[in-house]
Amino acid sequence: MSSTAPRRVVVTDYTFPALDRERAAAEAAGATFEAFQCRTAEEVADAVACATVAVVQFAPCDAEAVRRLAPGATLIRYGIGYDNIDVAAAAKRGIPVGYVPDYCIEEVADHTVSLLLTLLRKIPTLDASVRAGRWEAVAAAKPLRPFGETTVGFLGFGRIGREVCARLRPFGFRFLVADPALADEEAVRLGVGRCDIATLFRDADALSLNAPAVAETVHIVNRDTLASMRPGAVIVNTARGKLVDETALAEALAAGRVAGAALDVFEVEPLPAESPLRGAPNLVLTPHAAWYSEAAIDRLQGLVAEDVAAALAGRRPRRPVPGSA
Repeated sequence: MSSTAPRRVVVTDYTFPALDRERAAAEAAGATFEAFQCRTAEEVADAVACATVAVVQFAPCDAEAVRRLAPGATLIRYGIGYDNIDVAAAAKRGIPVGYVPDYCIEEVADHTVSLLLTLLRKIPTLDASVRAGRWEAVAAAKPLRPFGETTVGFLGFGRIGREVCARLRPFGFRFLVADPALADEEAVRLGVGRCDIATLFRDADALSLNAPAVAETVHIVNRDTLASMRPGAVIVNTARGKLVDETALAEALAAGRVAGAALDVFEVEPLPAESPLRGAPNLVLTPHAAWYSEAAIDRLQGLVAEDVAAALAGRRPRRPVPGSA
């Protein structure tokens, strides 16, 4: 790219009504601004070619896309997770990657708790029974464990997991946590029990997935771990779709080995029409909506616009992704 070529800010994909602040940040620094709705890695690579700043929401940004960025470029992720970006490739090129891990903690915690309580009180089953012309609370919901006799397990106990736990505490649940970053003293202070992953799957009546998608956690919910769970157990995933082997979960739900599940995130989004999840019983699906509120959108876009301005001024992102340049 010529040294006299205008700097270019690209948004590869977005789910917001408008991008006024991002555009204003780019144009205030004399950069051009373009927005796309990319879905594939190839589309992203074409869109970000020679970009000075690339902002990605859900589209895959692989090594080829990173390679095609301008020298000294910055990558920014609209969101908390960043497994759709090849961070290692960016680090090799010295390209900083920023993200926004603090814009929707309250919203995701609220959504997680809503799904978990819905499953534990068997609201979808009761609703379906009424719509089918039955009026049989016990027959439809049995067995139904009181909250005071229910153990909620957390796979991962970062900011969102802790907010979920705080919201659930007044209901009288017991809590188990599998998270190597949680120290014994901290667990005691927070009133939760620490355990390993095998114990978590074996002893939790409700399992909340709040972990990142890393090598150790991809498909951690699989045929073996599902088979080890208690009869009547339920699972909620508002973290990353890759944590769950979706075929194994659909099979476990169909066989009644798992009483229910609620998923807000999926391995492929939007959820494919042929996904086995679509026909699975006792399953609540939401379209990656846990992050959403009008206030959260406002915070997210405002913080990303600040990162765009910072990048164009030669500064690092406000919150660099761990392991990035």
